[in-house]
Amino acid sequence: MGMPVITASTTTRAQAVTDIIQSVALEETALSHILNAEGEKIQKIVAMEDVTPEVLLATNKSVESMVNAISRLEMILHSKLSTFEGCLCDDNDTPVIAP
Repeated sequence: MGMPVITASTTTRAQAVTDIIQSVALEETALSHILNAEGEKIQKIVAMEDVTPEVLLATNKSVESMVNAISRLEMILHSKLSTFEGCLCDDNDTPVIAP
């Protein structure tokens, strides 16, 4: 197995920035679906007739853990976006050349 060959890209800087912003938007959508599922989980557990306090506490701990993980991911996504703060790209931008 040899070394990978990296060829020059014809992607412009503007397109590369757009692609990164779109990827962040897709990640945000995925995180919102996860949060929604966690909310539905709580609703189902609370609606159970024979739910015990232990089950409620375990569910709460599970949801809290997931929300904390999502919060950390949100900070990373915010950091990605802040990289491009004030970034203006021309329509006639030159291609980004891969090193």
